[in-house]
This record gives sequence, structure tokens and C-alpha cells, in this order.
Amino acid sequence: MSSSIPAFEAGTSAADGPISRYLDALHDRLLPLRDGEIATYIPELSTADPDAFGIAIATVDGHLYTSGAAGHPFTIQSMSKPFTYGYALRSCGVARVLEQVGVEPTGEAFNSIILDNVNNRPFNPMVNAGAIAVSELMPGDTPEARLAMMMDFFNDLAGRRLDIDEAVFASERDTGHRNRAIAYMMLNSGMITSPPEDVLELYFKQCSINVTCADMAMMAATLANHGTQPVTGRKILDPDQIRDMLTLMSTCGMYDYAGQWAYEVGLPAKSGVAGGIFAVIPGQAGIAVYSPPLDQVGNSIRGVAVCKEISRDFGLHAFSDRTMVQTVIRREYRASEVRSKRLRSVAEIAVLAREGHRIAVLEVQGALFFGSAERLIRRLAALAEDCMAIVIDFKRCSDADPAALRLIEEAVARFGEAGPDLVVTHVPGDHPLRALLPGGARGTGRVLTLPDTDTALEELENDLLSGFFETDDLARFALKRIDLFHGLDEGCIKALEGAVSSFQFSAGQQVIREGDDANAFFVVASGAASISVTLPGGQRKRVASVGPGQSFGEMALIDGGKRTADVHADSAMICYAFSVDRIREIAKARPEVLTTILQNLVISLTTRLRMANDEIRNLV
Repeated sequence: MSSSIPAFEAGTSAADGPISRYLDALHDRLLPLRDGEIATYIPELSTADPDAFGIAIATVDGHLYTSGAAGHPFTIQSMSKPFTYGYALRSCGVARVLEQVGVEPTGEAFNSIILDNVNNRPFNPMVNAGAIAVSELMPGDTPEARLAMMMDFFNDLAGRRLDIDEAVFASERDTGHRNRAIAYMMLNSGMITSPPEDVLELYFKQCSINVTCADMAMMAATLANHGTQPVTGRKILDPDQIRDMLTLMSTCGMYDYAGQWAYEVGLPAKSGVAGGIFAVIPGQAGIAVYSPPLDQVGNSIRGVAVCKEISRDFGLHAFSDRTMVQTVIRREYRASEVRSKRLRSVAEIAVLAREGHRIAVLEVQGALFFGSAERLIRRLAALAEDCMAIVIDFKRCSDADPAALRLIEEAVARFGEAGPDLVVTHVPGDHPLRALLPGGARGTGRVLTLPDTDTALEELENDLLSGFFETDDLARFALKRIDLFHGLDEGCIKALEGAVSSFQFSAGQQVIREGDDANAFFVVASGAASISVTLPGGQRKRVASVGPGQSFGEMALIDGGKRTADVHADSAMICYAFSVDRIREIAKARPEVLTTILQNLVISLTTRLRMANDEIRNLV
């Protein structure tokens, strides 16, 4: 049911994903709600389809989610009032606007013929009297110029060219006698000085602008984005003007329902009698709903229900804690740029450089809530297009609210059904996300939890490399297959085979202890081992890992001395051990043995140094 919006070509639309599926389910659940009546006091509005029902959410970076009739055109009506108020603030300044219209709720109907007795001005710009007074402030020397300025302003807000529904305009003009009474009353009191019919014509046309849910969501997102249009990047209003607009929307935007709305929904919003409602999630997104049947105070019944559920389900009330969403992804990289600490052969390094882009890592930071979680799962969906696996590192994620948990839960389940493997790291037992994640077995869901990102990268690299190499059980083939001995002839290899000793280690067993004498080096035949050092305070940090064909303890060949790190078997492991004294003894008869090994060792160390440099560059 999720709809694309052909008229809104500037933005991007998501046809799938947790938010789109949520909106579709919400739409289907509320569509049978058939209470309320379509507005008839403007005759042309009475022709609306009562079953027309659309929902749209636009994010502050221009992403659009829609469901139902989100592309169906309707007239903006009173939803225009906050925007023209913002235009007046921008054009005339706060002091001048306050001379024309106040900021207090009225407690009266939106079309009441009443002014503030103290200041002789309309109570606020969200009622008809205030909106008509604000219309007079539209800049321009002629009615045509003022109309052009107004339309340019609304075009900028929507990010596309809008038009006026001439039939609705004519209907409003021909039947708007109550608004005429308001205008002439303000002329009589000196609140407006222009000819009332000129002011009213602009006001009626303002209310007759055609929009869609997608337009209104993007206009709301412009307010959420501190006045910058999310798609075009055009700065339309200043943050101070946005603050004043949102304040009045919070107190006066929903007619006589404003107090209950603030209590239940807690978002700045404005409704219109054509059936539209838009709401603003500051710093995050804009919401818009279209459904013509209205309640007794003039608000869309389905629109109110949609906003209540979205606010409740995602914890969006204004007095919930908020942070900006742009910084949720601290860093993103591929395994072709930053590899695990597992030491690899020259051939394996070449494959990872070529194919490692298929493994992506996302580092998440800060608190997760609706806006930040939406951005995270959207990025996951984009990465899924060309990745075999994605790692999400939650090491710097401090918290997650119910909205984030809901979105991430569905995203994790989605990865379990199809797409690349998803690996989640750094989620301790007391983290809010723990309850949503698998227990640690890969299983059928293809979602894995691992303690840290380096372990995840190593495992995923192994999966990738398995498609390019035969089994790595080196016990089955000659020493000449080992990089450290590359370039030695058969005689040298035969001499080394006579000097090798084989050792077996169980998982967790210590192979080398930091501080011990360095009198031998090792080559892994099967299994794997981790190399770690002791940090100040006694903590351990893994600096590298080695697998089949890789060596460790080679510095004994150069300077002997003491071991500088611990080595523990990660799993059951078989190692080849070579005594330094025995190698030097062989080298007396075959000098090329030692020189070749040392040359290969230098190449290995150089490769590790370059890898470290690449990692540092990508970390900055």
C-alpha cells in the first residue's frame, strides 16, 4: 500500500522498511474509522471522498515515507496559517507583527468575530481574524505581486511548484461572508488599513493552495530542520521564527482541542478543514495526514488518531528527551579499508583488498530514539544492497528508547528473513537492546551477536576467504606453503623439516608468556591464537590473531631477549615450533635459510605497518 509521490520528485521515497510497514498497518487499522462529517460551509469541500486517507513522514534529511492516498491533492486551508505567520515574522519583524496580532489562545471558535479588547487586535494568527490580519503583512506593491510572493514562499517550503484550486477559491470567495465581517470589523478598528476585499482575496487564495500529504510532511520537516528545506537545502526561515511558529502551533494550532492535543500528542501541529493535519517533531521529522471527515471542532478524526498513535508508539511527546539525529552513525567503513587484527597471508590480503567492500561496519553513538534509529536502519537497508555482511558496533551507544527498540527489533527480524548477515557487537547484558537480539548462535536467522567488532570482522573475513581458498589445515602440505619460508629451495625446506617440532594446545591454553625467554618461534598448522598485551591497570588487549600458515614469536630470530606479549590458543591448535639455535645451526651450512626467513619477516612487518597506517587514516 505504500505509495510513491510522482509530483514530489525532489525527495526519496521508501517503499519498504519498518517505518513504511508501520504506516501501512496504521493506515489499514484506522481506515474503517468512519466517524465525523466533511466540511460543507465551503461548498466545494463537500465533494471530498470520505475514504481518502493518506499518511506521510518526512525526515530532516529529506527522506519520505508514505502510505495510502499520500499523493492525493487537497487544499491547505488553515494549515497555511503558521507558515504565513512565519513569513510575516521574516518580512516585518516580531515587533511589527505583534502590533497586528497577538499570541494568546481565544477559547472561542476559529471563525469568531472577536478581538482582544485590551490591545484591539486578533488573539493569535491561528484563528481566522489573526490569519486575515497577517495576510495584510504580505509584502508587495500590488495584489498580483503579493500573490506571487506568497506562492514563491509556499513553493520553497514544499520544494516544488504548487498551484491554487480555483474552484475552491471561488467557493470560499462567494460564501466567505463571516470572514468579510471579520475583515470589515478590523478595518473599522484600524487593525487593517488595506481594502478588505484585497486582503480577503489573498487570504482565500492562501487557503486554496493545493497540497498533498507528501508536501505537508516536507513543509513540516522544514520547520523540524530549523527552517532549512530538507531536499533543496534552501534556508527559508530562521530558528527564532520557527520557535515562535511552533509555540503558537502548540498552544493554538488545533482549535478548541489544543489543550487535549498538547496533553495526549505533545507535538506542535496545525489542522485544516479540508481534512489535513501536520505535526512537527523538532530536529527529526514532519508528519502529515489527510482524511476529510472532521470532528466537532474541525479536526480530521483519522488525522488525530494517526498522530496519537505515532506519538505514543514512538515516544515523540515534546517533553520526552531529544537529541539531534545526524550524529548517530559515528563512523562507517569496509573490510577492504580496515581489517581485523588477524594476520593474513599475501594471497588473503589481496582477496580482502579486492572483496572486503562486501563487509561493512557501522559504529553507532549516543542515544537511539525514533529519528536516530530511523537513520540507522535506513543506512542498513542501503548497505544491504551490496554487502554480504554488516556489523553494527554499539560500543558508544548509551541508551535506546521504546521507539528505537521497536524499529530495531523489526529491522533485526527483517535481516533474519533475507539479505546479508547482520552481526551486532558490544551489547552487554544490561543494555536495552539485549532483549531484542539473538543469544549468540548464527542459526537460521543469520543474525549473530559477538562481544567485539574485531572478533566479528575476523569471523566474517574467514567466511569471505573460504570461497577463495582450499582448507587451511597446513598439516596436510609442505612447509614451502608457509609465507615465512617462501623462496627457499627443496634442500632448505628439507633441512627445516628435520628441525620442526609439533605441539598441540587446547582452547584457552597459554602458548607464550610475556617476559619469558624468546628462544623459538611458531607457525600455526591448524586452529588460531590471539596475541595480547597487558595495559596499565592490568587489563588485557588483543593486538593480533594468527591462523593457519601464520607465524608468531619471530622476533626471537632478531634479538632473542624476552617475550613482549602473551599468546593464547583460541581453539584447539596445532603449532610447528622452530628453535632459534637450530635455525642458526642450519644457516651455517645454508646461509640463505636465515636471510630468506628474515627477508620474509621484514615483508610481513612492512605489510602490518601499512595495514596499521591504513586503519589510522580511516579512523581519523
